[in-house]
Amino acid sequence: MPSRRSVLQAATILPFLSGCANPLRGNSSNYSPSGLPLRRVRVSDELVIRTIAGLRPFRRSGFVVKAERMNDKMVVHNYGHGGGGITLSWGTAHLAAELASQSPHKRCAVLGAGAVGLATARLMQDRGWEVTIYSKELTPNTTSNVAGGQWSPTSVYDEGYVTPAFEAQFELAMRHAYRYYQNLVSPAYGVRWISNFLIQSEPPDPEQQDFTEKYIDMYPQHMDLTRDQHPFDADYVRHYNTMLIEPAIYLPQIMRDFYDAGGKVQIREFMDRADVLTLEEPIIINCTGLGSKKLFSDDELIPIKGQLTFVIPQEEVNYIVIGNGGLYMFPRKDGILLGGTFERNEWSLIPDPVETRRILDGHRDFFEKMDDPWA
Repeated sequence: MPSRRSVLQAATILPFLSGCANPLRGNSSNYSPSGLPLRRVRVSDELVIRTIAGLRPFRRSGFVVKAERMNDKMVVHNYGHGGGGITLSWGTAHLAAELASQSPHKRCAVLGAGAVGLATARLMQDRGWEVTIYSKELTPNTTSNVAGGQWSPTSVYDEGYVTPAFEAQFELAMRHAYRYYQNLVSPAYGVRWISNFLIQSEPPDPEQQDFTEKYIDMYPQHMDLTRDQHPFDADYVRHYNTMLIEPAIYLPQIMRDFYDAGGKVQIREFMDRADVLTLEEPIIINCTGLGSKKLFSDDELIPIKGQLTFVIPQEEVNYIVIGNGGLYMFPRKDGILLGGTFERNEWSLIPDPVETRRILDGHRDFFEKMDDPWA
């Protein structure tokens, strides 16, 4: 019969053993705070499998969640999430569902089938509503399919352009989303917890609270690492955990959930607001993202182009790197994602070969300098 002490001692080394395909090597700097080995990402032109680009629907003053009357309809807006669409989707969907539920009706149209539209449709179904999604595109052809999927609401608004009311709404949406996604952590939904390493060029400013410090309860295992606590060629590294949502797994699963709950889908492209208002449903929830610029005359809404290059999947890599001179790496089942770009008011979906070169060279140089005793 093993003693309690021996059981506890065994438990402390299980994270190391379970994550190691090879014998334990190196030292503590070669492992994440959770005990998983930190393996080097292999980056070369020969390993590239695709390069894609997408357009983030950005508003300097933040996303829009509000209701308004249009003729005999109530339109609930839920759009303009910038780079935080997947992250915030369940949170702003919750807020939009609360607005829609003030109506005595139980039938609605949801415009858009990206992450925001799907989450909104599912929450309306959970409230007992009959829901039809109207969308020009379905997964895998939505903007959400081009998203990275790290749970962290980045590039959602510009500092100095938001009101205190929006800041409160943003935090509420963020907290709702954080809780909803935890219910989906599983291989079936493609959602998992993962270590993040923020590479910084300067030491943290004790007088300046950054985003993750402001919401530190949603970034567990938050800590600044000394030079001997990580394997990267960097003097200033911060660690925290986030969830990682894999769009290629997550979006089809949410769509299946929508169908299983009796949802209907119609492929349709709307030309203008008048076209939208021809719908039969008394409640319309607008989740069209960048499409709201044309449909609802939102002149503040602009595209921010993001470009990603993928190299072959590398199952041994199980951590995120961000902040590396504007570069970031997410290890997904459909490939190692290497980003990225942030081009305001750029409408082109054609990848820029100059940016592709910068992304590949930057990541290759960074990871070649990483200490990996298994390599």
